[in-house]
Amino acid sequence: MALPLSLDQFSDMLGTLYQGPLENVPWTSFLDQLKNALNSKYATFILRAPSQQVDGLSISTSGSSEAVTSAYHQHFYALDPFVGLPERQVVSLIEFVSVDDWLNSEFYKNFMEPTDVFHVLGADINTPDGAHCRIRISRSRSDPPFNQDEKDLLTLFLPHLERAVVLHMHLNRMESERNLYAGAVDQLAVGTIILDQDGKVLQKNRLAERLLEEKDGLKLVNDSLQIGTPRDSQQFRQLIKQALLAQKSSNPSVVEAMRVQRPSGRADLGIVVRSIPPSEWSEGKHCPTVAIFISDPEQESSAPHEIVRALFDLTPAETQLALLLANGLTLDEASDELGISRNTARAHLRATFSKTGVTRQTMLVRLILRSVATLG
Repeated sequence: MALPLSLDQFSDMLGTLYQGPLENVPWTSFLDQLKNALNSKYATFILRAPSQQVDGLSISTSGSSEAVTSAYHQHFYALDPFVGLPERQVVSLIEFVSVDDWLNSEFYKNFMEPTDVFHVLGADINTPDGAHCRIRISRSRSDPPFNQDEKDLLTLFLPHLERAVVLHMHLNRMESERNLYAGAVDQLAVGTIILDQDGKVLQKNRLAERLLEEKDGLKLVNDSLQIGTPRDSQQFRQLIKQALLAQKSSNPSVVEAMRVQRPSGRADLGIVVRSIPPSEWSEGKHCPTVAIFISDPEQESSAPHEIVRALFDLTPAETQLALLLANGLTLDEASDELGISRNTARAHLRATFSKTGVTRQTMLVRLILRSVATLG
C-alpha cells in the first residue's frame, strides 16, 4: 500500500483524532484533515443515525451546508441506499450500489446531484456500548473514483476512530452525571466552589457565583477566595491548608465547618470545607482538591409548586401555605401574604397535617425541605 501521507502526517492526524472528543464540535479538525488527505469534497461523521424516533447527529467538514445536513436528517436519510455497510469495512458506493441504480435513485437525483456529490467512500462502526456510527467521504462526479490506497488509508483510521468514540461516550456520561449532580446542588440552594491543589478556583455553581458577585463576606481575588473578616480569613486559610494536606497524603476526607459574618449585617453564611480524595491515577496541578459548600440562610426554598402538590396530594391553597412556611414565614405572616384569614390558614394547615402525617409546623417544614421536591 502506498500511503498518501508521510509517517509524521499520519501521526499528526491520529493525535487530532484522539483530541476530537475535547473539541467544542467533536472531530471537526480531524475531518478537515481527512477531507484534504483524501482529496475529497466533504467528510461527514454520523454519530447517531437519524430515524423516525430520533434526530440524527452528525459532524461535517467546513464548507458543508447546515441546510443540506438538516434536509438529510429530516427526510433523505430514509432514501439513502448507502447504509448497512459491512461492519468496520471501508466500501465505495459503486461496490455497494450499481452506477445505474445510483443515478436513477431518488436519493441521488434529489439530494446528492444538487450538492454535486457522486463518489462516496464509507464505513460503519458499531461499538460494544451500542453506538452506531457512519463515516462518509464524498467527491464530485468530475473527480476520479476513490482508489485502493485511499480505501486502505481510511481503513487504518477506523480502529482509532472507534476507540475515540468510546472515549467520547465515556466523557459524555461523566459530563451528564456531573451536570445532573450540579443541578441537584443548585436546587438545594447550596453554593459550591471547587479548588485545585494551589487553592485556586476551578469551578463554581450559580449560587456561589451570585454570592461572590455580592462581595458580602465572600469574594474572589486573583482566583483565590477571601472570606469575611481578617479573623475569618485566617481560620478559612487554616481549614484549606488542612484539607490540602489531607488530600496530598491520601488521608480520609477531612470535613471542617465555620460561620462567616457578612458586612451588610445579613445572616451569617455557613461554610463547609471538604477535601476531595484523589482518584487512583489522578495527576497534574489542576485536579479537584478541595470542595467548599456555602449555605445562605436567607436563600428561599425553590421547591416547585406543582411538585410539592403532587408529592403530598395537597390542594393549591395548601401547597402555597406549606411553601411559605418552609421559607420561614410564621402562620400569621403566611396568611397575610396569601390574603386569607388566620382561621382559614389554620384549616389549610390542619388538612396538610392530615395528608402528610405530621403533627407540628416544624415537622412539616422539615418534611418539605428534606423531600425530593427541592430537586424538581
